[in-house]
Amino acid sequence: MSKLFADLAEQRGEPASAGGAPRLRRAERRQMELRAASLDELLSADHPARLVWCAVERMDLSGLVDGVMAREGVGGHPATDPAILVALWLYATIDGVGSARELARLCESDAPYRWLCGGVSLNHHTLSDFRVSQAEWLDRQLTASIAALLAGGLIGLEQVAQDGLRIRASAGSGSFRRQPSLHKARELAAAQIERLRSELATDPAAGRSRRQAAQQRAAADRLARLDAALAAMDEAMARKKRNKGKPEDARVSTTDSQARVMRMADGGFRPAYNLQLAAETRHGFVVGVAASCSGADQDNLLPMVDQLWARHGVRPARWLADGGFVSKPAIDRLSEQGVELYAPATGVAVPKQGEESSAVQAWRGRMAEAAGQAVYRRRAAVIEWVNAGCRNRGLYAINIRGAAKLRAVGLWHALAHNMQCLWRVQRAAA
Repeated sequence: MSKLFADLAEQRGEPASAGGAPRLRRAERRQMELRAASLDELLSADHPARLVWCAVERMDLSGLVDGVMAREGVGGHPATDPAILVALWLYATIDGVGSARELARLCESDAPYRWLCGGVSLNHHTLSDFRVSQAEWLDRQLTASIAALLAGGLIGLEQVAQDGLRIRASAGSGSFRRQPSLHKARELAAAQIERLRSELATDPAAGRSRRQAAQQRAAADRLARLDAALAAMDEAMARKKRNKGKPEDARVSTTDSQARVMRMADGGFRPAYNLQLAAETRHGFVVGVAASCSGADQDNLLPMVDQLWARHGVRPARWLADGGFVSKPAIDRLSEQGVELYAPATGVAVPKQGEESSAVQAWRGRMAEAAGQAVYRRRAAVIEWVNAGCRNRGLYAINIRGAAKLRAVGLWHALAHNMQCLWRVQRAAA
């Protein structure tokens, strides 16, 4: 090697402090690149999006497919495969995405969502409508999945814990009106609709403009919301009377007539809903979901027990709840059904001897013993963990209106939670 380059002059390196600009590798973002890769190569073999898709493939989607209007031999654009929509919302719920617009954006930019779409384009209207319109299918899917876990012996319903989760409603505190104000607002809304109709009758071309059409839709929507608020006023006045208040002081929101002002976890009062969740205590699978307009948890205890009976024909031997669920009539009713309530006895007045039913006395005895208190402590370890999971997935407030739509959102969270529970149990058993 030395003979080959014997005639070359000796090269000496210049010190780093020598003159001249530094040589750097700079970013060049306009350079064209050709990348050959399929969507399937974007995700690892054990990516959660693949697990979600495998779970969806095992679901019974016939009820969703039967509702598709696009059919062979009939004109029209083909519909999106329901499996894609189900998988997207399950994965989005696990990922903490609760906005249809955000999900539509992710379907164009993020690899897991693009993989789930598989080249199918989606808009936020389709995603939003699907999320809240499939509550009955979601309810059947929850029932079927829990029944499969029961049949496999993975869970049991001998002991169930329940708790409520306050969800901020899509209504402002200033939207609540008393009955006279609602009637006055309705008269103004009806007058506006009549004015727009008269303008259309006088000049038919006026209604063709987009602005005029938008005004008509907005006026009709406001009138419908005011009618819903007036229809809910009777119940609000009755509730005010039960709470020993003045019925004429009852107020209903003109934005969301089903929303109620509730005490939140931070001690403040805001328009909200009460999302009720029930979970079995062996692994923490959610077995019951309900959306309530009542801020009192007492009103939601017996309906949840009845829900489990309707789903699986089972009433748990032990029902774990916090002190807000306790009422003596509920204890008596549960005792008649063979269900023992485990809830704190603090705050429930002790009457004179012999004035309480045997079921209530037995409940006081259970909660006074160390064994009963040990059973009750299992409640916090399960249902509070379920609630924390919902919060971690972003379930603090909803941008939809109505208890029915909240129930659909709660069912999405229940299925997502149970899916993650199953993965955890399977990893532990592996």
